[in-house]
Amino acid sequence: MANYTGIQGQNILIVSSDPANPTEGQIWYNSTSNLLKGYANVIVNAWASGGNMNTGRESLGGTGTQTAALAFAGGTVPTYSTATESYNGSSWTSLNPVNTGRGIFGSAGTQGASFMFGGQLPSTNQSQATENWNGTSWSNGNNYPVFGYHRATGTQTAAITIIGQTSPDGNPGSPQVFPAGANTYNGTSYTSSASYNTGRRFGGIAGIQTAALAFGGQAPGSSPDISAATESWNGTSWTTLSNLNQNRTALAGAGLQTAALAFGGNNDGPTQYSNTELWNGTSWTANPTGLATARSFLAGAGTQTAGIAFGGNVSPKAQTEEWTGQAIQVRTITTS
Repeated sequence: MANYTGIQGQNILIVSSDPANPTEGQIWYNSTSNLLKGYANVIVNAWASGGNMNTGRESLGGTGTQTAALAFAGGTVPTYSTATESYNGSSWTSLNPVNTGRGIFGSAGTQGASFMFGGQLPSTNQSQATENWNGTSWSNGNNYPVFGYHRATGTQTAAITIIGQTSPDGNPGSPQVFPAGANTYNGTSYTSSASYNTGRRFGGIAGIQTAALAFGGQAPGSSPDISAATESWNGTSWTTLSNLNQNRTALAGAGLQTAALAFGGNNDGPTQYSNTELWNGTSWTANPTGLATARSFLAGAGTQTAGIAFGGNVSPKAQTEEWTGQAIQVRTITTS
């Protein structure tokens, strides 16, 4: 029979306190507690039902955390909603509405301080307008540099925004372009930043202003049209990294540049995805199970270990799902 030394290449350590950064499968004896202990990952990685929104919708904005989220605007042209709701981890509460209902816009921030910009208006025209949320009400801010459908991540006073689809005059009937431009936002004004590598619309995004991750989306005219591309932002430039496992557009994201979550989306057709993938800073891992309801044009918020998904283009549009990710635990080993 193999012993621990033969398997792990080392003897069981005797320590007075548990190691700060143990490795998977490591075993040690804690001389203070007189216990033999081991380190193991307990994989949860699953979605569970949360409380339904009061106003079901797609193409909405979502910010915050799993227990303190904000949902606002969204819908389908020409019936875009102005509804704003907050989530406390179990139920949604209606708050003061946005000033201008719209969909397919960019947003970032927290439950108490968010902003939204761009998007599509009930008239079908694209918007440049910005609105800022102070925890009680929305106020109009400075316009975004271009019309169109964009994405953002970070906070209300320190965000990175990426241009998706735009036209010079905001008319969706005019020629549409995908310029791959980016801008930072300081809560008041936008400043031009370095462009990312592959222009696309309806992609996912996660992270903070100086360390972001953009993934998936659609770049009409390219091959393939539906993207799996992933790019990271270090505050100065964008770097192309490993692709998603599933090409998709109109997906949602949550988390950080080194620990992100991608979920939902579609193939720009009838196929809706429930796929959930985890990013470790280098590559994506497909989770065995996905969203309970496959959908796209949904909102996402939170972290890789505690995410939230809500809304979307598939009934029930008010549905909320909560994600519980990987939990690392130290287990006490019973010996005889």
